[in-house]
Amino acid sequence: MNAKALTLGLTAAALLSACEPMPVEPPPAQVPDDCRASAYQGLVGQPVSVLAAMTFPIGTRRIGPNDPVTSDFRPERLNIEYGQAGRIEKVSCY
Repeated sequence: MNAKALTLGLTAAALLSACEPMPVEPPPAQVPDDCRASAYQGLVGQPVSVLAAMTFPIGTRRIGPNDPVTSDFRPERLNIEYGQAGRIEKVSCY
């Protein structure tokens, strides 16, 4: 009986030693959403003309492909960027 217990114990130890901990992926980095850009992500891909019928927070920028913009960072400012084709490409805070 003692040999059985020893064999069982050694087998269990061997099986457990073969186990490796699974690598844990860190959660995705949270992007600050101070300007609530996430609420406007449905605009991406839409024609820029849809913006005319909408209201946005004060300070929102509509940025075209050749528009100059200031480089000051304001995380509470909503920015809506559109491309040459007249479609909204990006909605973000900066």
